[in-house]
Amino acid sequence: MSNAISNVSEKDFATFTAQGKVIIDFWAAWCGPCRMQGQILDQAASDFAANDIKVGKVNVDEEGELARKFGVSSIPTLVLFKDGKAIKTLVGMQQADALIKHFA
Repeated sequence: MSNAISNVSEKDFATFTAQGKVIIDFWAAWCGPCRMQGQILDQAASDFAANDIKVGKVNVDEEGELARKFGVSSIPTLVLFKDGKAIKTLVGMQQADALIKHFA
């Protein structure tokens, strides 16, 4: 995982998503598509940073309550936040350029 991507837990979730543009990747280690999504996010870390987008990952096996709070029933699920508010939920693998366009 890139240094530009943070593991996020329930205790630091509100602080992590409070300001700016944030992508939260809900994933699990046993999920093949989640690992592929993680590679896409890692490879685009510099593109996200250039667009002032922070990326965080939430392991649904460790943070089940947080996943339930956002209605995550399939993974990978990406929730996009702007200044602390969820603005879009995307289920399934997403390409980096499409994610960046959601914040335009």
